Amino acid sequence: MSAPGKLRHRLVLEAPAESDDGAGGVARTYDEIATVWAAIAPVALSEQIAAEALGARLTHRIVIRAGVEVTTRHRFKLGNRVFRIAAVRDPDETGRFREIQAEERSD
Repeated sequence: MSAPGKLRHRLVLEAPAESDDGAGGVARTYDEIATVWAAIAPVALSEQIAAEALGARLTHRIVIRAGVEVTTRHRFKLGNRVFRIAAVRDPDETGRFREIQAEERSD
């Protein structure tokens, strides 16, 4: 990515926080850890049938500047939209940007 002006979406990066749910399991919430500017482009749409409900999975390519650690345990939010991170890579191997494959689900 050579045009930083394409980073026009302000995303919130969240990390998981787990706590005891009192019944022997874990309750997972997410804490905001950073706000980043990003370019978002839809990549593919696939439909799934799960638990007798038709759902759609939309994948996106998200590009951000390097500097914030992003892993597949994190997620991005844009308003009410949630993007689960599937993969992270350095697209041009310069260390300046991170390209993230993410899934947005609607059920």
